Amino acid sequence: MWQNYADPLSLEQLAETASYSKFHYSRMFNELTGTSPGRFLTAIRLFMAKRHLLETPASVTDITYRVGYNSLGTFTSRFTRSVGVSPTRYRSLAQDNDLPPLTPPAARTGHGLSTVTGQLYFPTDVGPVRVYVGAFNTPIVEGYPQACDILDEARPFRLDVPDGLWFIRAAAVSTADDRPRARILPPRLVGTGWAVRARGGRSYSTDVQLHEVTQLDLPILLALPELDGALRGPLAAAH
Repeated sequence: MWQNYADPLSLEQLAETASYSKFHYSRMFNELTGTSPGRFLTAIRLFMAKRHLLETPASVTDITYRVGYNSLGTFTSRFTRSVGVSPTRYRSLAQDNDLPPLTPPAARTGHGLSTVTGQLYFPTDVGPVRVYVGAFNTPIVEGYPQACDILDEARPFRLDVPDGLWFIRAAAVSTADDRPRARILPPRLVGTGWAVRARGGRSYSTDVQLHEVTQLDLPILLALPELDGALRGPLAAAH
């Protein structure tokens, strides 16, 4: 998928490449990645679209076809829903380093929220990092999180969520990155906590073990943390 994301890959083709029946392939793929082959492929395409927007001068129309879409309208709609801003706006934010405030819906509902807390664990030699922890309503990190916490120190995270099933995801970027384009920071580590089915304003706990990013990890589609390269203090207070 990573190598051929622009091609019209079918489930049958993918399963044949892996030498499995499509039913066994789908089941094993879901167990390894947490989602279906189709959704994983869509996530790769949108993730690669972000890369093209940040790293090339290609037009949005050209990028649409480069990542396997045949309709500019469909691509723009899916990109906006998953990343949180339109393709044009995403590119503009990267160029201007002008990330909008992160205001999750839970922060606006006020009361009746359950609390999810936990500890983050990652390799000791990773160096200084900023860690983003969010609660999402799908296994894919897309759109704005229902709740989020941003940590610059080793402390437990806290998420306030309404009733529902929430997938806890974390990503860490290095704060010691000295590359010329350091404002664009891909995650160095990612992690997954247990899914939490919150109800009735209760308290829940799920720790998160972060690890180096692999090809089996779902791409992060949300505009954060890539556009938070300035590592500004006010952003951390917006959760």
